[in-house]
Amino acid sequence: MMRTARALPPLLLIPVLLTGCAADNKNRAEGTAADSADLDAAARSWGVAPELVYVTKVSGFTVFQESVGVYGDDEFVVAYRSEKGAAEFGLFVDRKTLTAENCPKQPMVEGSVERVTCEQDGDAWYRKTDDHHEYAVPDNGVVIRLSADTDEVDRTVLRKAAEAAHRPDDAELAALLPATNGVDT
Repeated sequence: MMRTARALPPLLLIPVLLTGCAADNKNRAEGTAADSADLDAAARSWGVAPELVYVTKVSGFTVFQESVGVYGDDEFVVAYRSEKGAAEFGLFVDRKTLTAENCPKQPMVEGSVERVTCEQDGDAWYRKTDDHHEYAVPDNGVVIRLSADTDEVDRTVLRKAAEAAHRPDDAELAALLPATNGVDT
């Protein structure tokens, strides 16, 4: 069966990213927010503003380190892959805003003409097209989006990822950075 071509949602670009791209109110119990100098240096190396760097934690998923970096002009992106299979979701952070009025008008991908439905779910928006869905969470002037193919990652997992999204602590920041294999950079 042939399908019509559509604009690629951000999640479909994750395989491209996977092949090689280059004091907080949500501190986790296991650590505190990353040192601002370390976070600034890491963000600069990725080509994003430090305030856009967020992480999440969901049981069964881990950071795919090679995916960490800039998406578009200045959006932060990191992919999380299932430890048991090929399922993955993307975490995207940008400075856009979402309201009840503009939520369905904002495509999940720039230039896409797919119809987007929006449903308020607590402080977040659950957004859906035919094949993809995401949670979009406003936080301190940014929007954190957790996006996946509906056939790969269910809504419950995305919701948990959205609820757990936060600024990285030192250990989480280190997990985003490429391993140096003992070599100082």
